[in-house]
Amino acid sequence: QLQASGGGLVQAGRSLRLSCVASGFTFDDYAIGWFRQAPGKEREGVSCISSGGGSTYYADFVEGRFTISRDNAKKTVHLQMNNLKPEDTAVYYCAASLSFISTGLYETLFTQWGQGTQVTVSS
Repeated sequence: QLQASGGGLVQAGRSLRLSCVASGFTFDDYAIGWFRQAPGKEREGVSCISSGGGSTYYADFVEGRFTISRDNAKKTVHLQMNNLKPEDTAVYYCAASLSFISTGLYETLFTQWGQGTQVTVSS
């Protein structure tokens, strides 16, 4: 089970920190990814971190604004989002995969999903 939190309503240029807490599976074995889905759009991958935390992936649109990190002792992954833009508005989901692909996020590889947290960025 994955529980995402930390979303909210912020103005453009501000920051949010999303958290994803895991339970019920061997967290250390899994890469954790963040996806997002904006109204009327398909879900897209945002970022991913390998099981040990040594490798990360970011979608091009992140442009250095987001940082993903994990604490395996606390079974938690964070997504620090800085300089938010209105186009970042979406429901953000965390998900777990036994595979980490350094070149992208492939939804079919993610077997466990959290419930989503809403991020709204006003202009």
